[in-house]
Amino acid sequence: MVSKPPAGDPVQDAPQVQAPQHAAAGLPAIGHTLKVARQQMGVRRTAQTLLKVNQKDGFDCPGCAWPEGDKRHLAEFCENGAKAVAEEATLRRVTPAFFAAHPVADLATRSGYWLGQQGRITHPMYLPEGADRYEPVTWERAFAIIAEELAALDSPDEAVFYTSGRTSNEAAFLLQLFAREFGTNNLPDCSNMCHESSGSALTETIGIGKGSVSLEDLHRADLIIVAGQNPGTNHPRMLSALEKAKAAGARIISVNPLPEAGLERFKNPQTPQGMLKGAALTDLFLQIRIGGDQALFRLLNKLVLETAGAVDEEFVREHTHGYEEFAAAARAADWDETLAATGLERGEIERALRMVLASERTIVCWAMGLTQHKHSVPTIREVVNFLLLRGNIGRPGAGVCPVRGHSNVQGDRTMGIFERPSAAFLDALDKEFGIASPRHHGFDVVRSIQALRDGEAKVFFAMGGNFVGATPDTEVTEAAVRRARLTVHVSTKLNRSHAVTGTRALILPTLGRTDKDVQAGGRQFVTVEDSMGLVHASRGNLPPASPHLLSEPAIVARMARAVLGEASATPWEEFEKDYATIRDRIARVVPGFEGFNARLAADPGGFALPHAPRDERRFPTKTGKANFTAAPVEYPRVPEGRLLLQTLRSHDQYNTTIYGLDDRYRGIKGGRRVVLVHPEDARALGFADGSYADLVSEWRDGSERRAPGFRVVHYPTARGCAAAYYPETNVLVPLESTADVSNTPASKSVVVRLEQSPTV
Repeated sequence: MVSKPPAGDPVQDAPQVQAPQHAAAGLPAIGHTLKVARQQMGVRRTAQTLLKVNQKDGFDCPGCAWPEGDKRHLAEFCENGAKAVAEEATLRRVTPAFFAAHPVADLATRSGYWLGQQGRITHPMYLPEGADRYEPVTWERAFAIIAEELAALDSPDEAVFYTSGRTSNEAAFLLQLFAREFGTNNLPDCSNMCHESSGSALTETIGIGKGSVSLEDLHRADLIIVAGQNPGTNHPRMLSALEKAKAAGARIISVNPLPEAGLERFKNPQTPQGMLKGAALTDLFLQIRIGGDQALFRLLNKLVLETAGAVDEEFVREHTHGYEEFAAAARAADWDETLAATGLERGEIERALRMVLASERTIVCWAMGLTQHKHSVPTIREVVNFLLLRGNIGRPGAGVCPVRGHSNVQGDRTMGIFERPSAAFLDALDKEFGIASPRHHGFDVVRSIQALRDGEAKVFFAMGGNFVGATPDTEVTEAAVRRARLTVHVSTKLNRSHAVTGTRALILPTLGRTDKDVQAGGRQFVTVEDSMGLVHASRGNLPPASPHLLSEPAIVARMARAVLGEASATPWEEFEKDYATIRDRIARVVPGFEGFNARLAADPGGFALPHAPRDERRFPTKTGKANFTAAPVEYPRVPEGRLLLQTLRSHDQYNTTIYGLDDRYRGIKGGRRVVLVHPEDARALGFADGSYADLVSEWRDGSERRAPGFRVVHYPTARGCAAAYYPETNVLVPLESTADVSNTPASKSVVVRLEQSPTV
């Protein structure tokens, strides 16, 4: 029986805290998956839906971007993937009657959890100027409103077109085409907030901003270093790959400020042995201080250089540039400084070195723990240095593995969703469509918020996502968005962004991954690109949540026709009728997609995009070789009496979507406003376990930001560090606190002090 959505927000004032767990998945994961699926979908719909997740004839999970192997399990999904599917395939509905009963001011008081639990949006909705609640609107009128506002702009650059990583390749390609035909490169996306640092560092050093490994490489690696990543919650299917690698003899080093259950032991629910006992994964846990990763890899590089025969001299000579300058910087690495930056013991680093030297095939995986610091780009460059030294790029079982979050965030960038596109991409686009794309750079996420704040942008359009909930400096961001003349959100469900609006606002409900997509040209499918550069089809199998929904490609095509009119020679109507015609154009514009439709027809599992460093040890950089770099070592310095806070997800969460109020692996139940602090740090600051604190961030300009009422949890974090969930703590991250080069918000290194909270 499907349960009703909560009528009111649950009380979160007194979360229960137990000891953290030391194993992930197993029977509890199965039980929780079935419970959530039954509540949202019912038994029959659960079977119909979950058995199609990540199958060759099914749909791509709307959660993470972890790839599938050629041979699929019957249940090719994880607990959090099942939650994502259940929330999208839910039988709960948000109808016009709901909006009539809930003014925007009321929605603004609700938690993200409550909003998301209400169900699928069924009709396009409009908030007129001066109105207090959304009202139904026809699709024709909605597109006319967008056209009116865009036509009234003084410049196309006063519009911002944001893309979430859930958007398909076809919809992303159309959106960037429309934006550029309209006249702007203002195409921020969620990658700006996560792996932009990875793309910046990898493009400079190896010539392509993507990972260089496949699943098979992980399975044959000798050593896998997992740094700044929690796969047990954020990419649970990765645990199966690590388990297989361990069975083949690999060793695993995990580098993280927090111990994470998924990297300790994985109880694979696909096998009886896994369910009963599980597999220990981590051989060496380096509990590093937040932001100390660059210092760690720099010292490891120094130690490799000092070890006779450890450097792959032939690879360095034939395939790299900048070695001498790098080597000089690495040899200057200081043990005392490294120990201070990392909080590690000398013996731990020496043990890691022995594992590195014993490995002929090494992979480094990472996620937000490396990408969301001021010095993230130099940190990832240092990881590349580490791999280049021993020839671990372009070799089977070795390479770089930035683990992407959202299911098509990498594909959206491949399709041209980027505020700084290459001249080659724009040349190909212009040639194919006979347009003149703008050549000046557009706004990324942070710059878009600043433009809205400063009145430089007046229309904000979001293709999916929860922009207000995902971005930093919540009060500044919300005030900026409210200055817009029009905000438009293409959405499946409610979130915080629908309650923070411009003068006028539209909600355009769209098909989800699980929904069957039938257009004038027949049944359609879309495509996605996973974290390892494999492109494959996604076909929904459920009747749409409402007959009033449009697909994402249809929304972009109709918007383009309304805005550009007869002046556009682009066949928007044809694109809406048959997505194969979009893929034909992608094939002629985007390298690696030649014969797009034919290749999908020939292999239901999809195809791998070319990757020169991986495939042929060719590095398309400015020097024509892989580039060593030699940046100064950086790490956060924290004043006395302060802590360094990282924002993170709970296990009942995917990005800003909150599935529940528990974090099972960390022992938290019934609340999200908790801050994890090492017991000795907490006691030194005067906070007992179970006491309440306001978190106050301090920025270099003297400004402060406050997040009140957090329960202090004594937790085995790295000394001097703390952790708390986002989006609740996004308010603490200054808009100007970003990574050098990539401009990614530095959400993993926020200097905070704890003040006694009046909230009890």
